[in-house]
Amino acid sequence: MIGVFFLIILFAGLNQILFGFYYKRHSFFNKKMLNLLYLYHTLFFGVYLWYAYNNPSDSKGYYNFYTKFPGLSWFDTFGTDTSFINFLGYPFHSIGFSYEMVMVTFSWFGFVGFIYSYLFFREKIPIKVKILKNFDLLTLLLFLPNMHFWTASLGKGAPIFMGVMMFAYSILQPKARLFTLILSSFLVFYIRPHVFLFLAVGAVVGYISGKEKISFANKALVVVGMLGGVLLVQDQILAVVDLEGSENLVEDFNSFTDVRSGDLSRKAGSGVDMSSYSLPFKLFTFWFRPLFVDAPNVLGLIISFENLLYLYLFLKLMRKDFYKFIKRSPSFVKMSLVIFLLTSFAMTFVMSNLGIIMRQKQMVMYFIFFVVYYYLAEKKYLSYKKMQIMKLKNMEEKTRNEVQVL
Repeated sequence: MIGVFFLIILFAGLNQILFGFYYKRHSFFNKKMLNLLYLYHTLFFGVYLWYAYNNPSDSKGYYNFYTKFPGLSWFDTFGTDTSFINFLGYPFHSIGFSYEMVMVTFSWFGFVGFIYSYLFFREKIPIKVKILKNFDLLTLLLFLPNMHFWTASLGKGAPIFMGVMMFAYSILQPKARLFTLILSSFLVFYIRPHVFLFLAVGAVVGYISGKEKISFANKALVVVGMLGGVLLVQDQILAVVDLEGSENLVEDFNSFTDVRSGDLSRKAGSGVDMSSYSLPFKLFTFWFRPLFVDAPNVLGLIISFENLLYLYLFLKLMRKDFYKFIKRSPSFVKMSLVIFLLTSFAMTFVMSNLGIIMRQKQMVMYFIFFVVYYYLAEKKYLSYKKMQIMKLKNMEEKTRNEVQVL
């Protein structure tokens, strides 16, 4: 375990370099909070490690892969989906990292995702929003336990979250952040090709429909780059659902989802038969379950509290003015909503296991949180402006009355 403690300290040092880099570029950057967030995330590495010791965990399979196939070179492991996780982990295993050391390395990848989550939110939403009277919403979102649990181990969860949130931050200024945009797109595509498709479509829709003025160069870069990227890798994306040679995509996709849903349901004792659910209830299951009564275990009960918060935040959008807000919202808000809805819609057709649902949805929940946060921040700003106008009118009226008296 000495190696684990060494790496935790090493990554803490790397964090300071990253923090310094972004502190120079963003005056709002809060090093103290992010250092605290790193300690919090590291705590969840310990929690997940204990969980993996006492329960079946994919992380063991990823680490043992290298001992099963000792003759493989690094580039023999290169590929999409599971193969890319083997590719990412290969250098660490080859230099003698123990299982625990590779776990803490991937946990740090997950933490980097939280750095970019913070940047994504704070760059575009400078207004602080409180919910339940006393809780700062951004702080609450960054410290959600389910998000940290599933991004603190060896597997797809940590690097896909890092890639997705790097993409979200980079796409705000694609020309200036081209390197991180390309790197994040590469990561997301090779880990989950279909998620890259959702990100690309969301970015294109957002940039085309956004109300703010965006330079032609930025629009062209996003639209041509994202659509071109999707066309180049369309076969690999379709291969994820065994549709690369399909002549009837809709029918073959329905067949695939029926089989996939059944397979996932049998993987554990937390399966739910979603085949007979209506689309709204499928989406409800993906977003908000387990919810106490159907929690599969102690972890499910803990997650139920977090899901209750998700439901509370979602209900904040159930207002008459939300549709008008979306119509006039900037590109990055529309992008976030499209990515969230597309991913949710696709996942509901293949997810039928609550354990897998709890793990998979962490990729995209921050996108709907961003929409909620922006919506509430705008309402707060408009309310503040209205109060200021009223105060100004009252002062003008008071001045007129005083003048009349004189």
